[in-house]
Amino acid sequence: MIRSSHHLLFLFCVCAGAFILLCPAFSHAASILVPMDLAQTNHLKAYGLAYHALEKGHTIQWLLNYRGGSFLIPMDDGVLYEARLKNITVQDLSASEVALIYAEIEKENMETIVLEKAPRIAVYIPPVAQPWDDAVMLALTYAEIPFDRVFDEEVLAGVLDRYDWLHLHHEDFTGQYGKFYAAYRHAEWYKTQQVQFEALARKLGYDKVSEEKKAVAEKIRQYVLNGGFLFAMCSATDTIDIAFAANGIDIAPREFDHDGITPGFQDMLQYDRCLAFTNFRLISNPLVYEFSDIDTSDYVKARGSEADYFTLFSFSAKYDPVPTMLTQNHVNVVKGFLGQTTGYKKSLVKKSVVILGEDQAHSEVKYLHGNFGRGTFTFLGGHDPEDYQHAVGDPPTDLSLHVNSPGYRLILNNILFPAAKKKKMKT
Repeated sequence: MIRSSHHLLFLFCVCAGAFILLCPAFSHAASILVPMDLAQTNHLKAYGLAYHALEKGHTIQWLLNYRGGSFLIPMDDGVLYEARLKNITVQDLSASEVALIYAEIEKENMETIVLEKAPRIAVYIPPVAQPWDDAVMLALTYAEIPFDRVFDEEVLAGVLDRYDWLHLHHEDFTGQYGKFYAAYRHAEWYKTQQVQFEALARKLGYDKVSEEKKAVAEKIRQYVLNGGFLFAMCSATDTIDIAFAANGIDIAPREFDHDGITPGFQDMLQYDRCLAFTNFRLISNPLVYEFSDIDTSDYVKARGSEADYFTLFSFSAKYDPVPTMLTQNHVNVVKGFLGQTTGYKKSLVKKSVVILGEDQAHSEVKYLHGNFGRGTFTFLGGHDPEDYQHAVGDPPTDLSLHVNSPGYRLILNNILFPAAKKKKMKT
């Protein structure tokens, strides 16, 4: 930053926000406010700004329900420069202005959550090319938040203990290759993936992919039990619970693992081992795309995109800070989006689970959260919040065209969730 002998004041005017960045030595500004309401020019980059402030060693504050879940960051010239460079709306505040915000938060359904440390992030994804993308990887990359890729070999070797947060996306933990058999069994990518996955299973000491995937699922289950934060989307949400319930049972038809299923498998499912779902019925026909009756995709498709919306629930910020954090947004109604697993039948969601977002008119749960052991899990149905029916082979969504996406904001809320000060979270 250039300074004269008189510490001249420099103004940087931004058309969309017309905010002023003041030299701290001149203005005595105490904090940087990152508003997350409709005034924010780039909601997705704003999460990256908060994450980078944590990386620099700052303790920041997440102002729940204040202007869409704004962030309060200690004054830092580098943070101001990054905001200007990335067209992120910020405001510099004096100590008296910050005090007024605290007073408002004290009176209203709002709360201040302290974020202490940038979480270590892992994304579970195959090392080989796939004909689809991952919304969380798109969000992390666009927000410039660092992450590591892990897959079966790393998970079984125990690397998850290094990470605070783990994401699962378009994955099938039942070993049925996403149940793409009917539509894609003759496609080169499908045949190549099957060969690669079978080779990996043998390398790791398993006779079948279905056995190896269940072992991976059990490692993830232990990770959450020990205190890990799990976030899953699309088919990973229901297939991991199915894998838990089918522990010790063969539910994969011979088209997938070259032998038959366990007779009477349905009555042998162990629902008590599941994180989110119970009493579901499996679909063992290899020509049917669905894994079970948990998913609401067929019902949503029948309604059409114009009628597909879900509502975020409103929680008490002071008494329920966790679900409040996960639902921070500048809107409370979010447009739906399809996936292999689009949403969840409410009747099959465990009573212990907190529903975060739901299409109440159709009893479809879209977004949920729960505790397991010392850890937590959060599931969001659907594949891509800004591409309603993202098909196999479609190009990745360009997030620079969706910088204020409410659906992608839900993903990024989860990224910062593990950074929250644990003592505060006990309220």
